[in-house]
Amino acid sequence: MLMGVAKKGDGTLPSLIPDFTTLERRLAGLPVVKHRAHEIVLTAGSKTGSLLFLRSGTAEVIKDGVQIASVNAPGSVFGEQAILLDQPHTADVRTLEQSEFYVADPPAILAGDPTVALYVTAILARRLDAANRWLVAVKRQVQAGEPPSVIGKAVEKVEELLSYGGRDPTGW
Repeated sequence: MLMGVAKKGDGTLPSLIPDFTTLERRLAGLPVVKHRAHEIVLTAGSKTGSLLFLRSGTAEVIKDGVQIASVNAPGSVFGEQAILLDQPHTADVRTLEQSEFYVADPPAILAGDPTVALYVTAILARRLDAANRWLVAVKRQVQAGEPPSVIGKAVEKVEELLSYGGRDPTGW
């Protein structure tokens, strides 16, 4: 099932982005790993080969000792950049409360299930689009002579958008 089904005569096209209910049906057969509060799920610099989808709970993303995101949306994806770029994880992911993650075999699920691949692609595309909009805002702030503290907050937002585990693209 795709989100945004077109109505007759309204001129809208159905969205290509799967909704979370559709994604969850695809993930239902995957193993689930449970983590207690304050456990490290992924470590920056490690190469786990893991692609994780948040099933429940809350996790934080920490880069260079600084929390850049707190994520609680079911369907949020962790480890996708490392998998797609074949590089180590760029941030730590730690649970803030008891959390559950679906654990996917990246080559099998991304190559074998177009719905999941499209879902992950949509998360990355929306994150990039939002970061681009914030980058324009930062440039305007610099040109307008805004104080460094204001510009710094906008830069932090760009970093968060580019670095965190993502979320359900239908919830943006």
